[in-house]
Amino acid sequence: MTYDYDVIILGSGPAGFSCAMQASKFDKKAVLVEGNEHHLGGTWINRGTVPSKALGETARIIQRFQRQFNEDQTIKPHQKYKMADLLSYRKQILDSKNDKVRNDIEKNEVDIQPGRGRIVGEHEVEVTRENGEKNTITGSHILIATGSSAIPPTHITVEGATLLDYSSVLDLTHIPHRLVVIGSGVNALEFGTTFAALGTRVTMLCEKDDFLPFLDHEIKEQLDAVLQQFDIDLVISADQVEILENTLRNRTMIKYRVRNSKEPERTHVVETEHVLYLGPKAPNTGNLGLEHVGLDVDEEGYLDVGDDFQTKVPHIYAAGDVIGFPSLAASSFAQGRLAACSMFGAKTTVQSPDIPFGIYSIPELSHIGLTEQEARNLGMDVTVGRAYYKNITQGDITNQQNGLLKLVFETKSLKIVGIHIIGERASDLIHFGQAVMQLGGDIRFFVDHVMNYPTFSEAYKIAAFNGINRVHKAGVKYKKILKGSKKEGQE
Repeated sequence: MTYDYDVIILGSGPAGFSCAMQASKFDKKAVLVEGNEHHLGGTWINRGTVPSKALGETARIIQRFQRQFNEDQTIKPHQKYKMADLLSYRKQILDSKNDKVRNDIEKNEVDIQPGRGRIVGEHEVEVTRENGEKNTITGSHILIATGSSAIPPTHITVEGATLLDYSSVLDLTHIPHRLVVIGSGVNALEFGTTFAALGTRVTMLCEKDDFLPFLDHEIKEQLDAVLQQFDIDLVISADQVEILENTLRNRTMIKYRVRNSKEPERTHVVETEHVLYLGPKAPNTGNLGLEHVGLDVDEEGYLDVGDDFQTKVPHIYAAGDVIGFPSLAASSFAQGRLAACSMFGAKTTVQSPDIPFGIYSIPELSHIGLTEQEARNLGMDVTVGRAYYKNITQGDITNQQNGLLKLVFETKSLKIVGIHIIGERASDLIHFGQAVMQLGGDIRFFVDHVMNYPTFSEAYKIAAFNGINRVHKAGVKYKKILKGSKKEGQE
């Protein structure tokens, strides 16, 4: 049977975009079906990763400038900068990224079908435009990459003025003096520290009993210190959260209680200008016509796929947020490419289960592999090596005193099993260690090789020496320490 396309891709986010690019490299005819008729890239470019990180980067630059020049220490950024200026910078980035994505798609001869796609047959997708116009296209393969959306809260109404969400927070017309962030995840930390860096007084209400429990315990200790410096009030186990309007004071009031506290019945009250609600997200798998091809979702709405991102229907694949964890833009790019390779029989390496995680807070956090505690719980004999930014020349030059790079490695073999970083450019630094770790290297790599000086990468060398000293005890001759390294026998 002849089809209109080799692959129909539902969604132009990271997974859909990379699948289209890879399919075009195989000389396959691909089409992107995108529900937003004005912009490509989905949440990735327009309301998520790119705009929020652009705002965060602006705040980081302002904070760094404030720290470098003492005369500005007493001036709050919200007294000096206008939100319109910050959002203008964001708009420039969005316009540029949208143009680049569209150019890449057109250059690679990928078709675009604006409208919402719905599977209506084994190889058929119906596309409905905003004006109600419909047309049906056919494809040999289908990729479901429709992303996810925030789940609206049931106890409060997000109206986009006083009560904000993932999208409306990026449309603020001013830098708020006070902000309450309700959320227990990565986004809460990113937005919380971003606004704190702009001079906003931030309170974070975490409704869970632990905040970012996946972090290494020493990284969490460093993070706690940063939050205190920011004067961010982090409340764990926040319960019975209520949002009320105080018309007399023209303020919004937040009432809450704290579970597991000495006074669980005590009601706490915080006054604020705005409330930012950052709740969980759900996959966009509803109304896709999955029933027409016998596809089911789990109780949370996610699709089940194999290692090749193939569903139980052989010619239908899924990638990105619709398949669940890790739900990262970075992993979605890789998944879309690998799905295309699987569709068209191209041999490729299996994606490593160890992927780097980046949190774009101020400062950044990033990690890969096992935490120290996870390694010990698995019965592994591990040692750690640490490097604090305050002991790195680049940390002094850039006035970045908050930061820690921690290596977790096997005591006997010195093989790296985990890397954990909090500090400036952590999300970039992680890849250096990732390469050494996943190519089977050990911490002696950092000792044996010259690195540019001064750089933040020097932290790897300091952490490696720190770890080696712990294994061999300080003062032992380096001939013994470096036994088995490439230098052995060359001198």
